[in-house]
Amino acid sequence: MYNKNKKFWASKIAGIIVCVAIMAALVGWVLMLLWNNVLAQVINVAQINFWQAMGLLVLSKILFSGFGRKSWGHGGGRWGRDWKEKWEEKMQHMSPEEREKIKQEWRNRCRMWGKKDEEPTIM
Repeated sequence: MYNKNKKFWASKIAGIIVCVAIMAALVGWVLMLLWNNVLAQVINVAQINFWQAMGLLVLSKILFSGFGRKSWGHGGGRWGRDWKEKWEEKMQHMSPEEREKIKQEWRNRCRMWGKKDEEPTIM
């Protein structure tokens, strides 16, 4: 029983590694094609090979995503938890009237997104 389960997970991990490698190679290949067929012709840059395209992918990951930081647009990661904790703490120190006033203000703001003829209220 234990040996079967171990083989299952080993094959699952190997499959994931292979899929990630294939996806990375495919994205690198598409980047190389786009670079060589668009940028090389439009702005006269030199053509690149596959490994240079993979290097550009790694460089863009470093420059635009960082390491170990969640994207702000995908549920928040640590930033989202910090924001939520900050607001929960702030709300705890408010009176019930103040909390209701803020909740009502946000309800009004959210309703205003779709309405162009009315002015939003400011806190």
